[in-house]
Amino acid sequence: MSLPHAILTSLLEKPCTGAELARRFDKSLGYFWQATHQQIYRELGRLEEDGLIVARGRATARGSQRHFDVRPRGRAELERWSLVAADPRPVRDALLVRLRAAAVLGTVGLDAEILRHRQLHRDTLERYRTIEARDFPAGATLDRANELQRAVLRAGIAFEESWLAWCAETLSTAFHTGA
Repeated sequence: MSLPHAILTSLLEKPCTGAELARRFDKSLGYFWQATHQQIYRELGRLEEDGLIVARGRATARGSQRHFDVRPRGRAELERWSLVAADPRPVRDALLVRLRAAAVLGTVGLDAEILRHRQLHRDTLERYRTIEARDFPAGATLDRANELQRAVLRAGIAFEESWLAWCAETLSTAFHTGA
């Protein structure tokens, strides 16, 4: 995935200002693709320069803000990109490299760090389940767009559940904590 495509997706969902986009990004796509506000603004400039989005001034109490809309060319690019085959990304996590280092060093105990990660994954899983209960209540009939949105959320839930299972297994086997 790339940041420009995440931005195009978000703007197609709802055209907005850069500040609104950054806030919305933090609350939705940001769970699956991280970017700083500075990166988002820089990418908005590139997308506008490439003719994929258009900015128009919008009067506010603080002056004029730039409001972004996706142009037909931007929609076509997102459609093209959506159809391109992509291989799964390999796991890239510093904790796993640190565990390898601990195995080589033999002197580093990372059980406290794994416990901390377990809590972080629990918190994220709880947040995702809260979103699922709020946005996709059990028994609700969903249209295709909402089913796809729910599928993204379910992938996040499965990801967090797998990390929690891994933490439990690693703590009980490698650190014998039984935690």
